[in-house]
Amino acid sequence: MHLALFDFDGTISTKDTTWDFISQSCGKRRALYGFIHLIPTYISYNLKRITHHEGKQAVIKHYFGDWEKEAFIEAAQHYAQSVVPTIIRPEALNRIRWHLNMGHTVAVVTGSLEILLSDWCTGLGIDLLATRVDLDSAYIGLSTHNCFKEEKAKRIQEKYVLKNFEIIYAYGDSNGDREMLALADKQYYKCFD
Repeated sequence: MHLALFDFDGTISTKDTTWDFISQSCGKRRALYGFIHLIPTYISYNLKRITHHEGKQAVIKHYFGDWEKEAFIEAAQHYAQSVVPTIIRPEALNRIRWHLNMGHTVAVVTGSLEILLSDWCTGLGIDLLATRVDLDSAYIGLSTHNCFKEEKAKRIQEKYVLKNFEIIYAYGDSNGDREMLALADKQYYKCFD
């Protein structure tokens, strides 16, 4: 048995899906004003005063915290169906299909929002370990830790018994993928650029 782990943003996709979703669903003007409003959050993150998860939680809460649940779901489904298929790198998709044709277990492991990628992953028959949005609380926020760095490795180890796989492949493109890549026998960094 073989396992293939893929980051999504920048590895499979040509764009950061969270920011692209914000820009498309909130409008570029509101996205820009929100970015300016969130500068203290970015500074706090860069100074290591808050975690990556806390920063992402602040971003999601700022842009979507006051949205009606139905409107958020509708916007996310629109993005998932209309945008996600258009931002996939052909080389990455070919590699995923190669793994599937070889009978390998394939998973996308990403900090992107699960609601944006679940249809695409389900359509290919691959697993998805992503950041979940809380749609049950009074405001829209994150219901899991942001699937980034150490959280990627943690989620992978919770989902799979790694010693059961003869070979583990991992594909990433950023510092946020380092812990995932460290789990693999075969590591591929920025191989689809």
